[in-house]
Amino acid sequence: MTNNQNTINVPHEAYLRLFLRFLRFGLLAWGGPVAQIAMIRQELVEEEKWIPNARFNRVLAVYQALPGPEAHEMCVYFGMLARGRLGGFLSGLGFMLPGFLLMFALSWFYLKYGLNSPFFAAFFFGCQAAVGALILRAVHRIGGHALVDRSLWGIAIVSGISALLGAHFLIILILAGTAYVLLKRNYYIPALALGILLVAGSGFYSINILNLGMVSKSIAQTITSSESPSLFTLFYSGLRSGLLTFGGAYTVIPYLQHDAVEVGRWMTNKQFLDGLALSGILPAPLIIFATFVGYIGGGALGALALTIGIFAPAFSFTLVGHKYLEKVVENKALHVFNDGVTAGVVGLIAATTIGLLKAGITDIYAIGIFLWSIFLVYRWKSKYAVVGVVVAAGAISLLFNALELLGK
Repeated sequence: MTNNQNTINVPHEAYLRLFLRFLRFGLLAWGGPVAQIAMIRQELVEEEKWIPNARFNRVLAVYQALPGPEAHEMCVYFGMLARGRLGGFLSGLGFMLPGFLLMFALSWFYLKYGLNSPFFAAFFFGCQAAVGALILRAVHRIGGHALVDRSLWGIAIVSGISALLGAHFLIILILAGTAYVLLKRNYYIPALALGILLVAGSGFYSINILNLGMVSKSIAQTITSSESPSLFTLFYSGLRSGLLTFGGAYTVIPYLQHDAVEVGRWMTNKQFLDGLALSGILPAPLIIFATFVGYIGGGALGALALTIGIFAPAFSFTLVGHKYLEKVVENKALHVFNDGVTAGVVGLIAATTIGLLKAGITDIYAIGIFLWSIFLVYRWKSKYAVVGVVVAAGAISLLFNALELLGK
């Protein structure tokens, strides 16, 4: 393999082998999109060198600008490179299948038994702390690959601050790419002005939102409708949400919540939040919580309908538009812009991580499990370390819970 950053060296794998490879990725896909992308990069780019790292960054930047879970879309992309459209479909199916089956089973368990078991709650508590450690490690890994100079570091920091202040992700990404183009052409003052404008505008927006009392806006809906939604309604809700998830899977939350809680009323806000919490500890894109939403609305067929709808765009962009996406990736005039967008994405991910850590690290026990998990994820190099860390963290939390009960 040469040092040409456009060189592709993808093996011609058998369909079954390709499916099983991405099925294994799906089984190890804890920690959200950051950890998932880092895992895919490590094996296919760093170890097996299917494509160069620079090309991976550009492809990722393109998929970040498209709706849908980017980790899943990257799997479809690599499968497409290896064995065409069927390879892309099998790769995407393999990656999403473990999370779908687990969420499907948990949805049944939730409706039948709920989450009131103290043992389940204790295990869930430990897993959340470990997932926080996995996300933090993945941010470090992806940032180390993408932020190759001080300008990109600066763009990532400004992007992260702006995201925390409430700036829209699309504005952040466009300005991040534009700023890096300006910096590479030595237009330092306009680039600096863009950064100041972004942060100042985000701060002004955040202050006004707080003054209007909109930050704490919540859905008080607690009564569900007596009528179940049709399968078409569930499929359409998933499809519409899948087409609107710009900026990663987290942006799908308000769309599905609007359809399921506010308008359709087939579930309560508490049920919706429980589904989000369950999806956060599964080896799957966060968007897999759509399976839970569909199951509450229409049982097994409802879960299938909504899941198909929400994943359809993530498959279609690559399987239908791969040739056009590759032209964007190959366009050298866009490389610098895409590098800036990638830095902006790192900032967005870091901002999201802060929120996730605040939600998952809530007491001294969680802090202890989190620190122990951080140590392990940096020291344990096995491909199966993710599974080991998450399960062990849940077991430790169960042990703490048992000791606390014995001490009473």
